Amino acid sequence: MQKKTILFSLNGEPREWSVYPNELLLNVLREQEFLTGTKYGCGIGECGACTVHINGEPILSCLTLAIACEGKEILTIEGLAREGKLDPVQIAFLDQTAFQCGFCTPDMILMTRALLNEIPNPTEEQVRDYLRGNLCRCTGYASIMRAALDASVLNAHRSVQSNEE
Repeated sequence: MQKKTILFSLNGEPREWSVYPNELLLNVLREQEFLTGTKYGCGIGECGACTVHINGEPILSCLTLAIACEGKEILTIEGLAREGKLDPVQIAFLDQTAFQCGFCTPDMILMTRALLNEIPNPTEEQVRDYLRGNLCRCTGYASIMRAALDASVLNAHRSVQSNEE
């Protein structure tokens, strides 16, 4: 099999990869970029541990071919903070101690960010529905729920501050 070169954006930076046609995005992120926040969980798209954003949408990198990322914008947990400032979702997860072992934390944060981009002020039911495909093996769901709801408040506050500047 012959490798193909693809160009794309990773966490806001232009990148070029040489990938095999059957190479998974998850493996390329971890093995070529050394971005280990994207986790290998089940490998069949059932747990959500490998969640990243592509062009602003959450996707499962264990089911995505790297070659399909040509010309796209990929965001991993490592790129969520901007200019040294944590995203409001990251702050809320820290404030609510919404992690135990930490394995699911990156995907829960990225899914919550996607939720808030879509629904800025979600209800508890909407949060539960949005996060339903992301598994926490430590059953830390109560603190994750609190963090997701708190993040909407922090997110709104950040938006107000940005508009005032």
